Amino acid sequence: MTVRRPPKVGRKTPAELELMRRAGEIIERTLEVLRQAMQPGVTTAELDKLAEDEIRGAGAMPSFKGYNGYPATICVEIEDVVVHGIPGSQRLETGTIVGIDVGCVFEGWHADAAFTVAIGEVDDLRRRLLDTAYRCLEAGVAAAQPGRRVADVSSAIQRVAEAEGFSVVRVLVGHGIGRQMHEPPQVPNYYAPGELADYEVLLRPGMTLAIEPMIAAGTWQVVVDPDGWTTRTADGSPSAHFEHTIAVGRRAAEILARGI
Repeated sequence: MTVRRPPKVGRKTPAELELMRRAGEIIERTLEVLRQAMQPGVTTAELDKLAEDEIRGAGAMPSFKGYNGYPATICVEIEDVVVHGIPGSQRLETGTIVGIDVGCVFEGWHADAAFTVAIGEVDDLRRRLLDTAYRCLEAGVAAAQPGRRVADVSSAIQRVAEAEGFSVVRVLVGHGIGRQMHEPPQVPNYYAPGELADYEVLLRPGMTLAIEPMIAAGTWQVVVDPDGWTTRTADGSPSAHFEHTIAVGRRAAEILARGI
């Protein structure tokens, strides 16, 4: 029997972490600009332009635009869209939940964050979903302590989601981040012993992760639109997505880019 070894995961120097903090500050300002603009009637293309202008104006570059052919600066996640929704002519509507995911690269170093918000008043299911997804993120970050393993992060997220009757999307995961937008290890939002060698990665100071729970009100299964990007819940149920970029510290995680 072949024993799968956990991937090797590099650690960032203090100088490298500082550049990731700078990238994170740009992401946080961009998300705040978008939050203020997310009103009924605004198009997702307008949000995308705001994000690109903010990132480039700060001396950084969008991480997503051109990545494997992705055409935009942000990903927009309306209602049942879990991830990778392409901005366009669609307008935000009252009573819906909308997620924004954005990344940038500053002097060669990436940061990535996401949030989901209500547009106007939403029903109880959507309010609970938003609250639970953010608490999943908080639990995952709290578990990212030196000496623990990726499995501890995954398990912490899954416990919070399933305790509220929600499901964890399984085919999409968090990831390492740094010089590349996606680096080892994978950081699933669920724990399935033996499924991934990444679960056994030992967390050490200087490791940087993008922790990003994606939680659905119904099934965890997803389908992809003909555009090859937009990923939705298979049953059309709403989903919520939050993400921080974090660095494992000597005692606890430091948030480098906060999905607020």
